[in-house]
Amino acid sequence: MNRKYSKRDPIKDYFPLPNEIFYLGLSYGEIAVYSYLLYRENRRLFQCYPSYRNIGKALKMSRNTVSKYVQLLVNKELISTEPASVFTKDNKKLNGNLLYTILPIEQAKQYFYKRQLENIDQAIAEEKRRKKIEALSVKPDKQAV
Repeated sequence: MNRKYSKRDPIKDYFPLPNEIFYLGLSYGEIAVYSYLLYRENRRLFQCYPSYRNIGKALKMSRNTVSKYVQLLVNKELISTEPASVFTKDNKKLNGNLLYTILPIEQAKQYFYKRQLENIDQAIAEEKRRKKIEALSVKPDKQAV
């Protein structure tokens, strides 16, 4: 049986996910939240403003979990956030959702590599300290002549 599949518009029906995202040491939750933000972003402005509740509903996560992953993505320089305000009809200012800006993937890669080098430098320093302590704690054997 030859089934015909509906045609999909590659621009309208898909969104790009950078290949590098899988090499940055992200957890599945971070990848899921990042992917959702890319899905929702305005492709010209690289911004979106879904609520924690909407992100959580789409990804089957609690608001607190979404908040945690958003903060981790900010720390890893994949996104930036800023508070947005909403004005009611009577001109009362209310807090709105966060405005998310998807940062260039190169920035996140540079941050990742910098952290990797810092970890290597820290491991080398720890190894030097350990060897120095070992050398100081080793006492020469006193043998009877």
